[in-house]
Amino acid sequence: MPELCAAIAGALLVLATGCAATDPTPAPSGLPEGVTVAVTQLRSDVADRQAQVQVRNDSDAAVMIGAVRVDDPRFTGPATRVVDRTSTLAPGATVNVRVQLATVDCTVPDEAAATVTIDYAVGAQMGSGTAAAPEVFPFLAALHRRECVALHAADAAEISFGRFTPSAVGAPAMLEVQLKPGIGGGDLTLVDVRETNLLTFTGVARGAFPVGAVVTPISSPQSVDLPLLPARCDPHAVQEDKRGTVFTLDVEIDGEPGQFTLAADPDLKAQILRWVTSWCGYG
Repeated sequence: MPELCAAIAGALLVLATGCAATDPTPAPSGLPEGVTVAVTQLRSDVADRQAQVQVRNDSDAAVMIGAVRVDDPRFTGPATRVVDRTSTLAPGATVNVRVQLATVDCTVPDEAAATVTIDYAVGAQMGSGTAAAPEVFPFLAALHRRECVALHAADAAEISFGRFTPSAVGAPAMLEVQLKPGIGGGDLTLVDVRETNLLTFTGVARGAFPVGAVVTPISSPQSVDLPLLPARCDPHAVQEDKRGTVFTLDVEIDGEPGQFTLAADPDLKAQILRWVTSWCGYG
């Protein structure tokens, strides 16, 4: 047992510092036998633009995971581990390592291949392995497309939320959307704003509130009021809300259709959730 503890402590030191007191056993360039990786994104990761690398150990030995990196040409740099630490995977165990995504590179197509690189130790064997990064469910192409649309939209127009006016039970609240020309030029049409899992609108059509506001380089600032209603009134929806105040906008930029999301800031989100709680009668 003392020998095993010493080996583990030594491996942890190597993974943490990148320096070994003794020469480690050479490791292959791929992942250790029985170790697989995949990438995913949970709802709680979306707002902070993070993802998770899922590492599974189907070998018969414990595996220690140090640095984790996702390389993807759709981003301007690698996604790296959010918390600098070492994870120990027992045989049969799985760990999700959160990584921070870099800014999207809009010169690259939406469809591309990513790889995951991990620093690891298995007993005396230490190394760095790279493997293809399959997605647990597809999200990277859509994320890249959505964020590139948002960047192009920002060139043509500045779109933001303004004042929020709560309402009494049975009546819609009003959420102001402000629009003015961007500094990059171009024409933008805000076609509609889509419902969320928590909020809907009066006058909704096929899950969206029609807007049709046009912004050109010579437009004056304008605003649109969204008539909000709760889409559901179960307390669980508010207590565990993650995406209820993140709105999807359908736009046309110089005639090309696209879609991106606009999230309420923390203060506005709190105002809206308090209103939903009061409107639904459980506040």
